[in-house]
Amino acid sequence: MTQVSAARKAAVRVLGDVRRREGRARDIMRSSPQLAPLSDRDRALASRIVLGVVASRGLLDKTIDARCTRRSHLEPKVRDALRIATYELLFLATPDAVAVSQGVGLVRMVAPRAAGLANAVLRRVAELDVPVREDTLNRVRAGGCELGDLTLVSGYPQWLLRRIGEERGAEAARLTALSALEPAPVYVGTNEGLHGVQETERILVDAGLAPCKTDVEGAFLLRKPAALARLSLVESTDVVVADLSAQRIAQSVVTGQAGTVLEIGQGRGTKTILMLGAARRNGDVIRVKGVESEAFKVRVTQERLERAGWAAYAQSYCLDARELASKDGTVQASGPFDAVFVDAPCSGTGTLRRHPEICWSLKAADVDALSNLQLQMLLAASGCVRKGGVLCYATCSLLEQENQRLVEQFLNSARGKEFMLVEEPFVSLPMPDGPDGHFCARMQRI
Repeated sequence: MTQVSAARKAAVRVLGDVRRREGRARDIMRSSPQLAPLSDRDRALASRIVLGVVASRGLLDKTIDARCTRRSHLEPKVRDALRIATYELLFLATPDAVAVSQGVGLVRMVAPRAAGLANAVLRRVAELDVPVREDTLNRVRAGGCELGDLTLVSGYPQWLLRRIGEERGAEAARLTALSALEPAPVYVGTNEGLHGVQETERILVDAGLAPCKTDVEGAFLLRKPAALARLSLVESTDVVVADLSAQRIAQSVVTGQAGTVLEIGQGRGTKTILMLGAARRNGDVIRVKGVESEAFKVRVTQERLERAGWAAYAQSYCLDARELASKDGTVQASGPFDAVFVDAPCSGTGTLRRHPEICWSLKAADVDALSNLQLQMLLAASGCVRKGGVLCYATCSLLEQENQRLVEQFLNSARGKEFMLVEEPFVSLPMPDGPDGHFCARMQRI
């Protein structure tokens, strides 16, 4: 009887937790007792399997159902196990015999009577589907942009790839599909509240993370990131994990803007730390006031900023950003600000490698609702900018409805006519072995 690997055992249990709790895969993995005892190598494999299965769930289920010869309801835990093996067959370099054997072992572990069914299904996938996908992948790598091919290569929903292709071009859709094949690179930023850039690099080297400098000051690519999960560097805020494009945007907000900054959509304070650090490296002192709509996030952020050494320079408030339009708003009463940064809630379509649950949960109607909210937030935030001050609007979306078109809609409004773009918006696409997709428009109040 096949001995199932520790990584796959952990992966199937984590996927069960993701399914039952309907939570974010990364959040569940971060606190999962299943991953804690694994070696760095096994943890990396388990994490890649979990994120990949969640991102390609729709394609995996379609493939599995097509290879079931008898119409029988698959128990959710059996489907979890079959998804893992099918993902390995289609997306990883796992030898067919190993993937089938391990998949049957997983099914036997969760439902012994279904082992025969699993063996038959997985052998058909290996025989019929794997060659087709290999041919398709070769076409896409050679420059092919057929929608069906991109869907099979990435595992992403067809409607989403179609929309990216229509709005950003066929090459953008192709790169997005190809970027799904590998985990997103791990970038960290310097926290100047505790360490300078050189000291941060030394800490990363000593930890065996093999840091590589990037073209963004204070940002490093980790060439050996597996050990980061078991180290305390992130929790202690000795370093800040953030995509390279996100770090670039954070630094751009404070370019030439010494003074006061209002950050809307502060989250856990990652960009707050990056903005404060960039200003300090430039010899400036800034004060940041952050707005977040959920009280628990404000508490988490305040605690994190204290650990990071920035408590005297940053404050967090619980407030619906749309209320900034009210003259009674607590934050607005202390304005106007030199810079206002709207880090808008968005579809997250530029970060599918990191947040795979978006792939099969996002609907077109969700984007409509988000763009309405984004415009309301931008209109409210614009009233907090001093004359001559800067208004920055950013998303991690690839969809024009949330990006360029929304900025144009704002600039054409009565409030927006007080602003002008000071440069072409920053746009990045998800790249194989590169950063995520982000957008940032920088506007100045006339």
